[in-house]
Amino acid sequence: MFAKIAVAAAMMVGALAAVPATAADTIYVVRHMQKEKGDDPALSAEGKANAELLADMLADKGVTAVFATPTRRARETAEALAKRLGLPVTSYDPTDVRGLVTTVEAARGAVLIVGHSNTVPDLVGAFGGTNPAAIDESVYGTLYVVRDGNSIVEQVPVAAAPQQR
Repeated sequence: MFAKIAVAAAMMVGALAAVPATAADTIYVVRHMQKEKGDDPALSAEGKANAELLADMLADKGVTAVFATPTRRARETAEALAKRLGLPVTSYDPTDVRGLVTTVEAARGAVLIVGHSNTVPDLVGAFGGTNPAAIDESVYGTLYVVRDGNSIVEQVPVAAAPQQR
């Protein structure tokens, strides 16, 4: 009798472990890090250092998906974390916020989204957070944390020591 109960209990524990986590519970939204000049520029040395710092900050936060616009600066910002976690960087169309929301809603765990100064406030709002103020073109390095079911958005600075030029 006890053997049957033990087997049934073990099967229940195994079944519970197989149940996926709830849909994306934390959305991290950030503007790409500091960039060089030019058309579709790469990250500057300071931007690369800040992308690595962002990866350090999020490495143990349960990120299961990473999204970035197709621009080089956004991809490079996202790649620092994605490489560390062995995840792909999924490209998204910044003009199709609804499509991105639908895709992210299917994700499990936490998600990083890298956008731009003119898209980050709307992205934060699209995921249920209170839209932050407009981001000036010269401002980089604020990570917006949107938690499921909470409109209050945590803002976390991401800033390594400035690089010498």
